Amino acid sequence: MQSLKQLYKIGRGPSSSHTMGPEKACLRIKQEFSQADLFKITLYGSLALTGKGHGTDRIIKETFAPIKCEIIFDKKSPCDIHPNTMDIGAYKNNELIGKRRVYSVGGGSILFENEESETPNDVYSLNSFTEISQYCLKHNIRIWEYVRECEGEEIFEHLFKVWDVMKSSINQGLTTSGILPGGLNTQRRAQILYNQRHIDESAQTQENRLVCSYAFAVSEQNASGGTIVTAPTCGACGVVPSVLKYYQEKKGFSDEQIVRALATGGIIGNLIKTNASISGAECGCQAEIGSACCMAAGALAELFEMGLGQIEYAAEVAMEHHLGLTCDPIGGLVQIPCIERNAVAAMRAINALSLANFLTDSRKISFDLVVKVMYETGKNLLSDYRETSSGGLAKHYTHHESQE
Repeated sequence: MQSLKQLYKIGRGPSSSHTMGPEKACLRIKQEFSQADLFKITLYGSLALTGKGHGTDRIIKETFAPIKCEIIFDKKSPCDIHPNTMDIGAYKNNELIGKRRVYSVGGGSILFENEESETPNDVYSLNSFTEISQYCLKHNIRIWEYVRECEGEEIFEHLFKVWDVMKSSINQGLTTSGILPGGLNTQRRAQILYNQRHIDESAQTQENRLVCSYAFAVSEQNASGGTIVTAPTCGACGVVPSVLKYYQEKKGFSDEQIVRALATGGIIGNLIKTNASISGAECGCQAEIGSACCMAAGALAELFEMGLGQIEYAAEVAMEHHLGLTCDPIGGLVQIPCIERNAVAAMRAINALSLANFLTDSRKISFDLVVKVMYETGKNLLSDYRETSSGGLAKHYTHHESQE
């Protein structure tokens, strides 16, 4: 598996696969063909079908500026390799001087056709939770210590930066109001939820509103093009920070303890990315929100210093109850139902933590198995339900039904 730096990435929203990935590809092409005076970009699959809503065309134009670029949304041609496919042609005096095909494979990562060497080197030799668990048991270490063995202390420097950005995105989201861009007139609600946290004296209700306000805050920052951390993607960026922030405030955990939890959650996300997918375009929202919920549940279990079996159970439960979740963003925007799903998944991660306290010994399903099932389920989903905005809520929503 690759470094956790390839999973936790700091960048601008609203979509790791639709903005961060294309931005990275365009920066490379712009540098490679610096003499070009025109770029022609063709988007296929999910990039074409939901690129407008995700701001793919905007980020491409901004990246290539001041050089002129033309963007074509090809919504019909098949994508045999990956549903997030783009062709970039570089021109000089109206003559083609170079062309590249790029796949935006999720989490801000890209892969150029026929360039396997571009893939970052693996730093983890173990590729299943079972293997990692057995190794940790044998050497009497925790998962975050295994991360340190494989990546050295420098990975924790990165994770401290990640945590700082996560906290900043929460704070910025809580102090910003108004309408999100994109035309749906979606009202920012993080601040409203936060201000209403004490209206009901019930501790459970207060917890719900506070955690949800944090998840909304990060997700709304993402939807507005703000800086966030992929965890594991932009569309699911609110789940992990919201639960860790809540428990840091509630229990007084140090930043060092939070960073260790991020390392453990990162391993869980890395396993899903390696053995299945974290791309909504490839496997539906189960691959994004489901993976984020797994990471959050596992991170919380580490925060409370639970055993390896409990960490695994928390992560497994989190994914098991997201299986089959479709990706059907209305208008191609990472707003409805995406923002609410971040909040719901955050609460589900807390529930998974609670269950891991007393049901671990009776579990029947391993984390590795549920990851395998998620991948197969995602591949069997109709393309309408894999971030194409051609099915589900995206298909049937009409503006007059909005309660905004």
